[in-house]
Amino acid sequence: METEKTSPAIKKFPNPVQNLAGARHGLGQYGGVNGAIEASSTFAIILPQRLNKLFSGELGTDQGLYLYSRHFNPTMRSLGRKMAVDEDMEAAYCTMSGMSAIASFMLQLCSSGDQVVVSNHLFGGTHALLAHFLPRIFNIWATFIDVNDLEAMQGAVQPNSKVLYFESLSNPLLFVANIPVLAHLAQSGLDARSGTVVVVHSLSKYISGAGLIIAGAVYGPVELISSMMDLHHGPLMLLGPTVDPHAAFQVSLRNPHLSIRMREFEIRALLYAKRLKELGLKAIYLGLPNHPQHALTTKLLNDCHDCGGMVCLYLDTKETAQNLMRYLQNGAHFGWIAVSLDYHDTLTSS
Repeated sequence: METEKTSPAIKKFPNPVQNLAGARHGLGQYGGVNGAIEASSTFAIILPQRLNKLFSGELGTDQGLYLYSRHFNPTMRSLGRKMAVDEDMEAAYCTMSGMSAIASFMLQLCSSGDQVVVSNHLFGGTHALLAHFLPRIFNIWATFIDVNDLEAMQGAVQPNSKVLYFESLSNPLLFVANIPVLAHLAQSGLDARSGTVVVVHSLSKYISGAGLIIAGAVYGPVELISSMMDLHHGPLMLLGPTVDPHAAFQVSLRNPHLSIRMREFEIRALLYAKRLKELGLKAIYLGLPNHPQHALTTKLLNDCHDCGGMVCLYLDTKETAQNLMRYLQNGAHFGWIAVSLDYHDTLTSS
């Protein structure tokens, strides 16, 4: 068990507002302030002698050279740099979905016979990937635990454990992971590669915010992201999950005002959660003092944000939940019955 003496100090999440304010994006080809969309699928190589060096990795985007948009694209590269700034990470690669980002880094870090230690509070698609698809196709096995039960986590780590995976704020039950403690335990308990910290996002959700785009991103050290792009072994190259340049451009336009939109989401979510509680209903929201991890949340979150825009409501039966959603959408004209978190209006699901 971690003690007060050995446990690492809690560090707040990176502040994307400050990070973006300190960054400066490049201009478009003709000086346009919004950059440009490079829509080409393939790129002309002026000197044929460069082809072999591009294939071997001796030349590349650092020299302004691109080969094929399945591998990399200038518009996606521009977005990746902005995303890396958001998370205070060295590098980021933008993919066609959050799930493709998760699958790509798992396949990079794990081989057949390896194990991953995984939170039992996960998005359904991620759970299916780790519980069913990776074991069946790649012989990569997951052990699901309560990651804030430190004894259980230490007991789950095996010699073949390669990854500790968890959601910082779980979707949809709003379980909070104690990231500094988990990172400390992972780096001391897994093999040598466990010193790598990897972050994944679904850019389809709040970052996009308009219900128009499916995209994701994986963040990490330059060495890791580069290895994932390797022409012969990298899943980002060989599996083709690279985000479309038009989608990348749209996300890059929305990202700068993410903090403004999040503030409004958070104001409304707290208002709804308080009202539901006043009505005697069991509302779960990180901003409510009665949330069991409210104190941990306030220590982890950066100073520019509160507690997100998702509220959980526990009802007696699924039928009751469905009746409430039907009334809200069709009777009160409040929100829509739909999955995800990527819209300006309220979305409900059960």
